[in-house]
Amino acid sequence: MADDKAFLTIKGKSNLEGTTRFEWEKEIDVKEAENLFILCEPGIIEKHRYLVSYESLTFEVDEFNGDNKGLIIAEVELTSENQKIEKPNWLGKEVTGDVKYYNSNISKFPFKNWI
Repeated sequence: MADDKAFLTIKGKSNLEGTTRFEWEKEIDVKEAENLFILCEPGIIEKHRYLVSYESLTFEVDEFNGDNKGLIIAEVELTSENQKIEKPNWLGKEVTGDVKYYNSNISKFPFKNWI
């Protein structure tokens, strides 16, 4: 949920490199979203998302809270898998395709336990 909006997102399996995957998202009623949480496995991911413009790109920067406090991940949507970009100097380690950083993983194995 974001502010007073809720979204249902379904993500498909990644390709071998972890660079592309099908993603479908639809805005849903907040009450519906709250009811769907009852069906979810334990492990809620808390984060703030910031949209950061850089050249002609928009990076989605997620700053995690709760059990994943201290973890920050940036993601950018490209027009094609082969699109070349100049990475901003504020980007850290490349983690594309590293399942350790997937939401499905950090909900079960939170960042606070990585040390």
